[in-house]
Amino acid sequence: MRRTLARYCMLCDDGRFVEWAELFTEDTRFHVMGATQLGRRATRAFIEAGQPPEQRGRHLTGATLVLVHGDRARAWSDFIFVDRRGAVLSSGRYHDELDLGADGVWRFSLREIVFTGAAPELAQPLPG
Repeated sequence: MRRTLARYCMLCDDGRFVEWAELFTEDTRFHVMGATQLGRRATRAFIEAGQPPEQRGRHLTGATLVLVHGDRARAWSDFIFVDRRGAVLSSGRYHDELDLGADGVWRFSLREIVFTGAAPELAQPLPG
């Protein structure tokens, strides 16, 4: 599962959106800034439009907590996004639900990006 979490950042930052989209289930929900993209295709189109080459930087994650329940999991990862000059443009927490596919690959069924100071709208909050 940690491979899926890491590949999300690396593939996005490298503009490899075909591979990036494969990290999501077909019926995924991708929620950010109050809007939800439904399905893998819509999620890919959204991120491609929002990450043109001149705006790409590095997504850095850490302090990840993962809870696995059979073939389902929840994860919370703190993140920062750094632009090409090294300036931190945003920070927050990823709230994830993942499913283990028949092929043995963990995929996001829900990824909600919650910026610092906000609360999740769809996902479970970090457990106490």
